[in-house]
Amino acid sequence: MRLPRTAHTDRPWRIHEITRDFTVEDVWAMPTPGGPGDLHLLVEQMAEGLAREGEVKGEGRVGRLLFAIRWKLGALLGWDEPGSGVGGRIPSLRDRLPADLRDSPRGPDLGSSPFTSVFLLDDEWAAEMGNKTVHGVLHIGWVPDGSGGHRGQMTVLVKPNGLLGAVYMAGIKPFRYLGVYPALLRTIGREWQARAAGRGAR
Repeated sequence: MRLPRTAHTDRPWRIHEITRDFTVEDVWAMPTPGGPGDLHLLVEQMAEGLAREGEVKGEGRVGRLLFAIRWKLGALLGWDEPGSGVGGRIPSLRDRLPADLRDSPRGPDLGSSPFTSVFLLDDEWAAEMGNKTVHGVLHIGWVPDGSGGHRGQMTVLVKPNGLLGAVYMAGIKPFRYLGVYPALLRTIGREWQARAAGRGAR
């Protein structure tokens, strides 16, 4: 379920300290019910998925087609060339971390995916990616669900790279809402339920 931006901005996340020049693009409730200390399980699941795939892909024919088009355009237009991302054209958000966050766990390795972990706490995890169009942040928070439990909350923050980035973000907006995020969250929810069942069987 898509949430208002205030679901992210009104919470006292540490990510706010290093993303003041970013825009909150999307906030979604995740179908990942759990207990108060279960964020690490969700981070582990997502990290394994990103590392396994090597790049973000969609679910179903429409989702896969949209991502295939995106990666093909990126290759043709040079959006994802080495040196265009974090650590190249874009300084890492880790350079902005206050001392206590810099000394905290960074978070899991994400293999050959475009994302790298920035920091990991008990109730939030942030990972970043970048290319010639945007500097993006994937933020996963762990929040009360209103019925005594907890669940994940996914927020995407972006800093477009000039006019190219602004046009790119505007162009992909309907595809994100209609195909990409709903399919991604269904996949995450199914795997979460399967893993929960496995943990309960042990």
